[in-house]
Amino acid sequence: MVTGQRGRPRSFDRDAALDKAMLAFWERGYEATSISDLTASLGISAPSLYAAFGDKRKLFDEVVVVYGGRYGDFASVALAEEPTARTAVARILREAAEVYTDPAHPRGCMVISAAINTTSDEVAQALRERRNANLAMFESRIRADVAAGALPADTDARALARYAGAVLQGMSQQSRDGASREELEALAERALLAWPAA
Repeated sequence: MVTGQRGRPRSFDRDAALDKAMLAFWERGYEATSISDLTASLGISAPSLYAAFGDKRKLFDEVVVVYGGRYGDFASVALAEEPTARTAVARILREAAEVYTDPAHPRGCMVISAAINTTSDEVAQALRERRNANLAMFESRIRADVAAGALPADTDARALARYAGAVLQGMSQQSRDGASREELEALAERALLAWPAA
């Protein structure tokens, strides 16, 4: 009889673990999600979590990438595919209304909500950079439309990009406060009335 043999280690599904961690951070934010919350969500011990992902910050960084690829990249796709900045922003706002209120996951945008009340300057800065990168994409596309004559020559591209970003961020918070998809779609339509005519 052979004694002392260890069973095979339980397989660890890293993608499934990242999904669970993403939902925890999305629901609670970075600051309020503790290591014990994460170990409970992932069904692993703290040493296993550290062995697999490093620390909480490194896990969060991975989660942000997963979130972006699955839920957050609709803005860059619309900006690349639509013929004008206005049609791209209209599509972004419509898709945001759908994504932000989807009952399959927490409401709103994780990149916006996870940064609220964080005391980590590094996390706040990383998320700010992601949001500012989106504003830069908006501004670049608006400038291209000005150059092409699709927007008036005196259009303030930076201000218009910030306006679009503010509407998007506001929609995220409103969805967390209970706004429905239809209410956010109506808000998006209203917001587009401020877009300059060609």
